[in-house]
Amino acid sequence: MQPFMFPSVIFNRSYVRWLILLLASMVLFSCNDKPASQSGHRPQMTARVETGSVRQAPLETEQTLLGALQAERHVRIFNQESGRIISLPFYPGDKVKKGSLLIQIDDSLLQSELDKAEATLAQTRLDLQRIKSLMPRKLASEEELTRARTALELARAEKAMLETRLSYTLIRAPFDGVISERNFEPGDVAPLHSLILSMYAPEKLKIELSVSELVVGQLNRGDAVQVRIDALGSQTWPGQIQRIYPSINARTHKGRIEVQLQQSIDGARPGQLCRVKLKIATRPRLVMPFAALRHDNQGQYVFRVDAENKASLTRIRTGLLSGEQIEVLEGLHVGDRVVTRGFQGLRDGKSITLVD
Repeated sequence: MQPFMFPSVIFNRSYVRWLILLLASMVLFSCNDKPASQSGHRPQMTARVETGSVRQAPLETEQTLLGALQAERHVRIFNQESGRIISLPFYPGDKVKKGSLLIQIDDSLLQSELDKAEATLAQTRLDLQRIKSLMPRKLASEEELTRARTALELARAEKAMLETRLSYTLIRAPFDGVISERNFEPGDVAPLHSLILSMYAPEKLKIELSVSELVVGQLNRGDAVQVRIDALGSQTWPGQIQRIYPSINARTHKGRIEVQLQQSIDGARPGQLCRVKLKIATRPRLVMPFAALRHDNQGQYVFRVDAENKASLTRIRTGLLSGEQIEVLEGLHVGDRVVTRGFQGLRDGKSITLVD
């Protein structure tokens, strides 16, 4: 009987010997391989960072603020005498000249009262003259003379009052302008102090803006600005700060300024959206690189480099931003160095290596 043999398989003794040696070397290597924590103490890793300095430097900012055009001269015309409107010739959009008759109110009743007052005045004059003529003959007393003089003064005052009231029935344009509002029609009875018309002067337009309390103190009356009106395209027009209001809103911490356009602009109308570019005057401020600023749920902070070359998490408060620099209001001092790059894995108290 012949021994069993695997077909097409031939055992090479040299090949088997080589395989055994390879397995033995692998086992020996694995026995000598120890964890780094067992072979010795692992050196502490330091973070490689770039830093910037905190310094005093001029900080010029340029801000663009949104506002709406307003007429510098704008009047709301109320009647100072009640009555039926006889004439109201102008409509919104109409241009009027100074002195043009805008509103006429029926004055027939007042005219009658004025005629009566004139007659009373004439009678009091005659009474006074008669009493004066009787005084030399002792036919009139000093008391009668005094009463006659008083009656004459009252008659004069009554006439003057009615003449003034009569003038209120004719209302004229106080300046050259454009009618912007009309609330009555001829024939309507206008109660006393009703708003009948509104008008404005189109050649003088202004803009009121809200400005941060950090900025308003750096502005001055007369400072130049640039104004762009969205409805009129990308062109800009010169403006000037005309007024700076003294109070600050306690809720928004913003002040108000008033900008006046330096020229009349075709197509510009009150209410149009405009953008005002302000250049804030420079002054020395405590600044640092903006790249150093970090945020979390507690607010703003930076990693300051302490005397032992460790990162110290420092809470700060910032102000104006200009390019790559930002103002520091609290938390840092001149000469402090702050981390600007290399924040990966950086934490408070970690040793750092400064990289130029």
